[in-house]
Amino acid sequence: GAYQPEWLDQALADGHLFEYWAHEACFVPIEDYRLLRHRMLDPAAMGWKYSASWMRDNPQQVQAVLNHIQQHGPTRSSDFERSGGKGNGWWDWKPEKRALEVLFTAGELMIARRQKFQRIYDLRQRVLPHWQDDQMPTPEQTARELLLKSVKALGFAKADWIRDYYRTRKLSPDPKSLLQSGELLAMRVEGWDAPGYLHPDHLALAQQAAEGKLRPTLTTLLSPFDPVVWDRKRALELFDFDYRIECYTPAEKRQYGYFTLPVLRKGKIIGRLDAKAHRREQQFEIKALHLEPAIKPNPALGQDLAAALQRCADWHACPQVRLADSIPSSLRSFLQTRMEPS
Repeated sequence: GAYQPEWLDQALADGHLFEYWAHEACFVPIEDYRLLRHRMLDPAAMGWKYSASWMRDNPQQVQAVLNHIQQHGPTRSSDFERSGGKGNGWWDWKPEKRALEVLFTAGELMIARRQKFQRIYDLRQRVLPHWQDDQMPTPEQTARELLLKSVKALGFAKADWIRDYYRTRKLSPDPKSLLQSGELLAMRVEGWDAPGYLHPDHLALAQQAAEGKLRPTLTTLLSPFDPVVWDRKRALELFDFDYRIECYTPAEKRQYGYFTLPVLRKGKIIGRLDAKAHRREQQFEIKALHLEPAIKPNPALGQDLAAALQRCADWHACPQVRLADSIPSSLRSFLQTRMEPS
């Protein structure tokens, strides 16, 4: 929704959130720190062997960065000058940046706040002074809680979908083992061979859905990192939507665009668009808008989509929407908004 971005920054600075690797790099409620602390203490077990080995192979660099933060307080990567000229890409990090990141992965540093999107690192003991590692649940308790939180967040799930939510390397415990205790409920879904799992908190909603009493109404643009689409297999199985973010794909091999946003309409993903905000000109450019092949333009779809585009544009303070291309081309005639051709 159209939240105020500074609220997120303030929640992080006030300690209501922390940053860590949950699915990807995420903002996580501070109450869940105890569930992710195991990952920090054993990053190699999560498959992050590089972080552990880099710290082991570069002890002087790591200690120098820790000493700097100890003496000078919260630190940005940009506080360290690069030696040897300009970097050559996103991952061509200077040694200090790499040390900051591996110390963050290992839980020695936390993100105290952000400044113009830049991470500001500080010692864990200063960001979270009251934490003691004896507050951690056991690995078994952690796995159980993460599984239950995953199913609740997904709404309902196949077993194959659960592991990806927190990127746990092994699905444990077996979700079937939580049926007898009532911590999970079994569900049957038409067309599925495998059983589905439902969190008890969603039982009333599931019953309404089964009775045809839930009517989705929202049309909105999704982030490429939205839980609806980040698991490519789940998005394909659940929505018949094959999605891949293409910003890491060479330009000549892209099919839809650099940073395509899926379009969710009334419970279905109907297409995707490649957008760019020109904030100085206050223009929201839609370079290309692709409907899924089975979706046919009509006035109601055009009205819903135009309103969603305008809300997103307004949130970016770019109220003038410009459409360069649409597939099918007939879609343009149904979009009733302040839209100008590029």
